Amino acid sequence: MKFDKIIVSENAFKSAETTDIINSNIAIVNVMREEGIKDEDIHEDALLSYYLDYYTSQVHNSGFAQFVHHSKWTEDLNTILEKAFVKVGSQEHLDFFLAQTEKIDALTHKEFDGFLDQEFGKSPVKQKLDDDAYFEIKEGLVALNAAFLRNHPDLKALPIEAIYKEIENAVGKEIKR
Repeated sequence: MKFDKIIVSENAFKSAETTDIINSNIAIVNVMREEGIKDEDIHEDALLSYYLDYYTSQVHNSGFAQFVHHSKWTEDLNTILEKAFVKVGSQEHLDFFLAQTEKIDALTHKEFDGFLDQEFGKSPVKQKLDDDAYFEIKEGLVALNAAFLRNHPDLKALPIEAIYKEIENAVGKEIKR
């Protein structure tokens, strides 16, 4: 069963806390995956929001280099993020991401592979990738992500029990709560 709706909890939708709707989307995507639902059957924009939060959390935690290191810098994820920046309306974050991509593309294979293979920490590559430019961007990516979800035409806010029922119908079995 393909989900044609982004599902979040009613409480998260009604909440004044910006991150609640994002966290609800993340939790529901995680449950779907845990129950064997493949990414191609999850609403594309639910996944865009999910990965946008992952990116934001990684960069906020320890800089762009942490995101690169932990994500292993895959073309698939980078494409998703580029789409996400456009869909949430963040040209500045897209421009930053593309500028960082140019920095990575300028690295030798040995530099890049060495960076990915070593334990995350101080390295010349980390220093090349991390700067304060991300934190100078005026567009609030978390707020844009939340607004994207909240105003999405395919958003469906449900009580928790109804969310489980939707997922159970898709996987054909009861989910342990």
